[in-house]
Amino acid sequence: MCFVTYLPYQDGFVLTSNRDEHIGRPKAVPPRQYAIGEQSVFYPKDGLAGGTWIAASSEWTLCLLNGAFVKHQHRPPYRRSRGLVVLDFFAQNDAEKFIQDYDFGGIEPFTLIMVGTQALHQLRWDDAVLHHSPLDPTRAHAWSSVTLYADEVIREREAWFEKWQNVHSVFEGDDVVDFHKFGGKGDTDNDLIISRETGLKTVSITQVQHTSAHFLMTYLDRLNGHQYRYRIFETVEI
Repeated sequence: MCFVTYLPYQDGFVLTSNRDEHIGRPKAVPPRQYAIGEQSVFYPKDGLAGGTWIAASSEWTLCLLNGAFVKHQHRPPYRRSRGLVVLDFFAQNDAEKFIQDYDFGGIEPFTLIMVGTQALHQLRWDDAVLHHSPLDPTRAHAWSSVTLYADEVIREREAWFEKWQNVHSVFEGDDVVDFHKFGGKGDTDNDLIISRETGLKTVSITQVQHTSAHFLMTYLDRLNGHQYRYRIFETVEI
């Protein structure tokens, strides 16, 4: 939930997320299908709070990053986990109602990316105001968590992504995953795959490909070396 890229792809999109977490946090459960209301939703489950940082249904894909605009002071207890906010959306399954009616009070600041059919929304909750920005779904976008990366590092990561696009006018989902694995300059504190002395590491990479021909979720568990690929409600461990 700490570095996310969005790319228009064929008649849909590819959304890829690197999750940076402390290795002492309980391990996430690999993605599977869950029922939320009348929706079938695929997501990896956080091992501590039971929520998620990325989830996909047939209509919407959501991805959450910690923090809004600036690094904030952590002030628990919070009323609700940010990862549960992602799942709460699918109970409504209506972006307009969620943006207008959901109670964000008492929730730690976050950035939420919402991808729908020919729609892309960015929500930033700063602990006081919800900032909603419709984005152009025909253009590429990238986000980094402001709680972990300074502004100059975020800009550098965006530059890496732009450079990658310049030499990958044609790509597949695996090419994007490779960028998320290897992007950087050899700085383990700030490359796309991090490993900090504090115990903060990139623990997984999750990708959603959604087109008229394919609905795929790929999950790379970097702590145990397993990769899972979900294709049209079928699960294969590689």
